[in-house]
Amino acid sequence: MIAGILKEKNGETRVSLTPEIVKQLQQMSVTVWVEQGAGEQAFYNDDAYMQAGALIKTAAEVLSQSDIIFTIQPPSRELAGQIAAGKILLGVLQPLFRPEEVGYWASRNITTLSLDSIPRTTRAQVMDVLSSQANISGYKAVLLAAYSYSRYFPMFMTAAGSIAPAKVLILGAGVAGLQAIATAKRLGAVVEVFDTRPAVKEEVMSLGARFVEVEGAADASAAGGYAVEQNEEYQKKQQQKIAESIAKADIVITTAQIPGKPAPVLVTQPMLDQMRSGAVIVDLAAATGGNTALTRNNETVHYRGITIIGNSNLPATMPADASKLYAKNVFNFLKLILTKEGNLHLNFEDDIVKGACITHNGEIVNERLKSAKPATSTI
Repeated sequence: MIAGILKEKNGETRVSLTPEIVKQLQQMSVTVWVEQGAGEQAFYNDDAYMQAGALIKTAAEVLSQSDIIFTIQPPSRELAGQIAAGKILLGVLQPLFRPEEVGYWASRNITTLSLDSIPRTTRAQVMDVLSSQANISGYKAVLLAAYSYSRYFPMFMTAAGSIAPAKVLILGAGVAGLQAIATAKRLGAVVEVFDTRPAVKEEVMSLGARFVEVEGAADASAAGGYAVEQNEEYQKKQQQKIAESIAKADIVITTAQIPGKPAPVLVTQPMLDQMRSGAVIVDLAAATGGNTALTRNNETVHYRGITIIGNSNLPATMPADASKLYAKNVFNFLKLILTKEGNLHLNFEDDIVKGACITHNGEIVNERLKSAKPATSTI
C-alpha cells in the first residue's frame, strides 16, 4: 500500500505526518510517498523523510497513485479532481461547512475520512486532533494577547510604583480555554472564566481561575466539548453576566463554537463600547464567524482603542509541535484501519471509523451529511 503526504497550501505550515511516524509506517509494510517540500515549514526537511524510508515525489504522483492521501486542510477542487476513484483522503475536512465539496468527493468515488468528525469519546482521545490542536490554540492565544497588550500581565511592586495584574476573561472552558487559563495564570494574570457547562467549574477553579456562573443552561454534556444553542431567556442572562465581566477585562479569549453552525456572538457591539481602551480580544472562533460582533477571520480589527484578533489557526504558528501531535493522532487512527500486513481495512462496525467516514462507494455515508446536495463531477 502507498500512503501519500501532501504539501499544505494557503499559508498552512503544518504537515500531516512527521518522519518519526513515517518510520513506524515503514515497519508496518506501508510505502510512504512525500510531496517535495511537504514538511519544510514545520522544520522537517526532505532528507529527514528519506532517512525515515520515504520517497520524495511530485504532487501529481502523490495524488494519482497513493492508496491513501494525508492532508490537514481540505484540498482544493482542482487537487481533489486528481485523486483516482476508490482512493482514500484523510484529514480535517470540515464536512459540515463544505456540503458542496462533500458531494463532489462522493461523485468522484473518493472515500473521505475526516478526523474532526471522530466521536469525542474516551477511547478516541488518542486520535482527537481537535483537542491536540486546541491545546496549542489556547496556549498561543494568551501569548499573542500578551504581546499585543500595552501593559504588564503580572503584578509588579517597584520603587516607581505598583502595577496591577491584567484581568483576563476566557469565554469557553473546553481544551483551548483550559490551556488559556493555565497559561494566563503562569503569566500572573487574574482570570475569570465563563462557560455554559456547570460541569467544568471544578476544572476551572483547580487552575486558579474564578468561574462565572449563569443558571439555566441547556445540557451540553453530549456535545463533545462544543457549545450548544441556548434559549432566549438564558441568552439574556448570559449577555448580562458577560457584559459585567467584559467591562472590567483587559484581555478576552473567546473559544465558543457550535458544530455545523456559525459561532455564537457572545460579545456584542454595546459590550465592546464598554471595554477599556487598550484591551485585547483574541477570537479563536473567527473561522466560523467569530464570538464578537466585529471579528474578521485572519484579520486584526481596531475599534475604539480595542484590538480584536481573529485567528482560528494558531496551531500553524507552532508547526513543529503541532505537526508532531497531529501525526501521532493520525497514526493512532490508522491502527484501526490497517492490518498487520499494512493493508487497508475499513471496519464500519467500529464507531470511530464509522463516525470519521464522510463518503464511500460514491455515496455520502455520514448521517449528519446525507442531506448535503451532491455537486456535479467535472470528470
